[in-house]
Amino acid sequence: MQQSRNPAYLRLFECGELINKINKAKEHLTECRLCPHECGVDRTEQSGFCRAGDKAVVASYGSHFGEEAPLVGRNGSGTIFFGYCNMRCVFCQNYELSHGGEGEAVTNEELAQIMLILQNNYKCHNINLVTPTHFVPNILEALYIAVQKGFNLPIVYNCGGYESIETLKLLDGIVDIYMPDFKYHTDERGIKYFRVRDYPKYVKNALKEMDRQVGGLKVDDMGVACRGLLIRHLVMPGGLEDTREILKFIKEELAPDCLVNLMDQYRPHYHAYKYKEIARRLTMQEYREALVYAKKLGLRLV
Repeated sequence: MQQSRNPAYLRLFECGELINKINKAKEHLTECRLCPHECGVDRTEQSGFCRAGDKAVVASYGSHFGEEAPLVGRNGSGTIFFGYCNMRCVFCQNYELSHGGEGEAVTNEELAQIMLILQNNYKCHNINLVTPTHFVPNILEALYIAVQKGFNLPIVYNCGGYESIETLKLLDGIVDIYMPDFKYHTDERGIKYFRVRDYPKYVKNALKEMDRQVGGLKVDDMGVACRGLLIRHLVMPGGLEDTREILKFIKEELAPDCLVNLMDQYRPHYHAYKYKEIARRLTMQEYREALVYAKKLGLRLV
């Protein structure tokens, strides 16, 4: 489906609602409940589960061509990689960033300038916020600053899926494209591999809220995504039962035109070697079975 590229947040900026969202989001910096951990810490003085303080940490930014084709277009996706994460995936390939917080603390004005550089210098099609949950207050204020200087790219919320409904509602009208992960379908595996409680429950609720806000993926007349939901599912070794349940949930509970990326890129990084069942790569047969099931359901695949 084709749609205009005008980002939703411009309307909120014009009517003053963006300021209200910023003020509400900033309350979390002194009693943080941005994600399901609900640590309640004052991030100006200490850190919670994610280890983030009150300033955004940026590890890198630039035009990225390794994302899904509807995000990349001709000029790439304007990716901003944030440090820290609200999950502790034992097989994380970017553990230096997510666990160690590698990167540089930036002011909201500096973050706004990065957005403008990606738009004006790199000519990117969107701003792709990677692992953004714990820095939502900073992102919203940076967006407000950037819009005053002519920023108008769609916002991609590229997250692990372990999200708070309250935070997602703050992002309603801000985010144009949601791109969550959904890896496992059991509480036990969420605790074992991600160190988070009630993983499937929170991800399912989050995906439903994202779907309510933006619906299926829409593209402009150049075929570049401008609004909607794109779900990533990394097929895990020995995880076909989880894959089937996740794909069935997407089919039954979400918009029929949401886009699904069934990924086969799993590698046993970081501490994966400590867990025999995931200390190997995915087999071609496992991925083939997952793909056959997804096609049988009639899902819209990347």
